[in-house]
Amino acid sequence: MTRRSPLRPGTLGPVAAAAVALACAEFVRSGVYAAYLPQAGPRELGLPQAAVGLAWTAHFAADTLMRGPAGALIARRGLRVVMLLGSLLSLLALALLPLAHWPWLIVLIAALHGVGFAAMWPGAMNLTADAAREGYQGRAITGVALGVMPLVGGGVLLLGGLAQGNAGLALLVALGMQSLGVLATLALPARRVRPREEGQAPAPERVRRAARALAPLLPAAFMQNVTMSMLGLLLFTLAPGLGLNYWGMVALLAVGGVVAYGSLPFTGRVADRGRARLALTAGFALVGLALSAIAATPPVWALYPLAAVAGLGYACISPGWAALVTGTLPEGERPAAWGALMTFENAGTALGPLLGSLAFAQLGVPGPFLVGGVLALTTALAYIVFRRAFPEGRTAQPA
Repeated sequence: MTRRSPLRPGTLGPVAAAAVALACAEFVRSGVYAAYLPQAGPRELGLPQAAVGLAWTAHFAADTLMRGPAGALIARRGLRVVMLLGSLLSLLALALLPLAHWPWLIVLIAALHGVGFAAMWPGAMNLTADAAREGYQGRAITGVALGVMPLVGGGVLLLGGLAQGNAGLALLVALGMQSLGVLATLALPARRVRPREEGQAPAPERVRRAARALAPLLPAAFMQNVTMSMLGLLLFTLAPGLGLNYWGMVALLAVGGVVAYGSLPFTGRVADRGRARLALTAGFALVGLALSAIAATPPVWALYPLAAVAGLGYACISPGWAALVTGTLPEGERPAAWGALMTFENAGTALGPLLGSLAFAQLGVPGPFLVGGVLALTTALAYIVFRRAFPEGRTAQPA
């Protein structure tokens, strides 16, 4: 039996171009702010370390605040022009970095970069949702998102390594990657790949319909992104308290990652067959149970099956959320609505590490796992208690 593509005929090229543009933007963003500027800022630009941290905050804040407007612009002006302008703004910000010898200027440049970056995720995700076959949205969106993720770590490793010896070369690589992203946006369609339906409701009615659909998704987006981002910056700090060295933690993450990736074909099929809420509930329940068990600091050998349980949970959450969003948001208003939703996702991602750090400071090594476990189980319970607020999604084709 031939495996069916999750994308409709003729859409693979545009989706690949959007994925390349997004991947290049993520490579540059992570590499510049997490690895290049912390080294080159004080050494090459004469900036205090506090200014480098403030630049990252300004970039993230601008990205968060502008995702809603970016989605609205995509709906109004089309995908290609908005993602092209976003990529060009990001390229301009990078080109201005060598001039940023004053804290106020690096903050402004970082904010400009954030405005440009804000178009990348709404653009790529909306195009993928439009291009996906009915009943394959969750898997298609998850596939693009997971394909981009390795570039995040790649940017940190490569630009960080280069900046140690040659900051100019690191910036040149970043400029090259961002230029590649600009070129990729030229291959995007000017308008939606899925035509609008005839006989649309008046604009005020469409806005009200989108607002009603967004209402239950906003707290869910915030809550689950807080939960998912709590541990990321602390894992290697927590490792010794769990009895793990550096490579032991790497192995633990590898186990979870392999299980997550290996489970996606099954969990994605469940989510896309009209069971998005079920996938999310099961995913957060599994993550919550795994984190709560790790908070009890079990023997080292027990951490690996718990990592597998958490990996399976993450494999449920990613396609479940993608399928729920595409099945809930009205198709005609999806770009603007999804952009607004991503603002809440980003806010949750920003709060998660702070909450994890506070839990670590107050409760020690078990703290972040315990708080994360409670939040995950609470999120799973919320999907059960408020189940009537979430549609199960569009009728899916067999897959």
